[in-house]
Formats: sequence, C-alpha cells, structure tokens
Amino acid sequence: MSDDIVRDSNGNQLNDGDSVTLIKDLKVKGTSETIKRGTLVKGIRLTGNTGEIECNTKQVKGLVLKTEFLRKA
Repeated sequence: MSDDIVRDSNGNQLNDGDSVTLIKDLKVKGTSETIKRGTLVKGIRLTGNTGEIECNTKQVKGLVLKTEFLRKA
C-alpha cells in the first residue's frame, strides 16, 4: 500500500471503513444491475490505487468503484 491519500469527488480524505454516497447512476460491468445515485455504501476498503475503492452493495459483492463518483457520507 502506498502513502498516497485517497480522496472523494469533493476532495475529502477517505479511509478504510468509511461510508460513501454515489453521486451518479453507475452500470455494473458484467451484470444488468445499475447502482442508483444517492446509494449509501458502508465499510469501504482502500486499494493500492488512489482512484479506486472496494466495497459491497446489496446488489453486487466485491465491487470496485472509482472515487470520482463518490462523496463521503
């Protein structure tokens, strides 16, 4: 893991275990699911990439989201 700081779309720092809210409807590749804007995602996990986080939603497990579509809750 690098020392780079992971930030959301507003520039707030994200940490393991934080909750985030989606700011845009996102289609999930490989499924017919769409995660709607405003969905609260709890318990995120940071990856080695500063532009991505891992999380689970009710619809999809093991999801990787880009931080540009997230806002800290």
